Amino acid sequence: MKRLKILGELYWAFLRIGGLTFGGGLTMLPMLEHELVRKKQWLAEEELLDCYAIGQCTPGIIAVNTATFVGYKKEKVLGGIFSTLGMITPSIVIITIVAMFLRNYMNNIWLQHALGGVRGVVCALMLNTVFNLGKKSLTCKSMWAVCVVAFLLALFIGVPTIGIVVLAAIAGILLDMADQKKKGGEEA
Repeated sequence: MKRLKILGELYWAFLRIGGLTFGGGLTMLPMLEHELVRKKQWLAEEELLDCYAIGQCTPGIIAVNTATFVGYKKEKVLGGIFSTLGMITPSIVIITIVAMFLRNYMNNIWLQHALGGVRGVVCALMLNTVFNLGKKSLTCKSMWAVCVVAFLLALFIGVPTIGIVVLAAIAGILLDMADQKKKGGEEA
């Protein structure tokens, strides 16, 4: 009975997050943090960032991947299923309703202006999320260097995302090894 209650809580938590967040995975991070770290205390902030990072690195939609990882962490396979279903239910309902009506109104000038305003807000929310994520993740000069190099690779050279992720992981491992070696040399 307790497990069923937790599965229900996972479903409803992700249903709210999926139904109230617009703009994709990056704009969802503040709501995930509020719901899962502060309110429910299911995860520490670092654990959420780890789940989110894994969600970005795996194929598929970041929000769904993150919901699946968090649910699995909380209640194994069933937790992953219930969290994922909670996350996708609002999208399925909204897309179905929008698809039924949007075709008739797509050329409406008011709708086009409204969608333009929504795009602007989504960009602002994404920038806010990136700023907050950077404050929490970029804690030393070497992580700043990895961030800047990754940004430059993506922006100017067009390296595929998976390549940037692999290079950043390798850089993180090498930087950690160098840091450990440095600490070991200072202790001797």
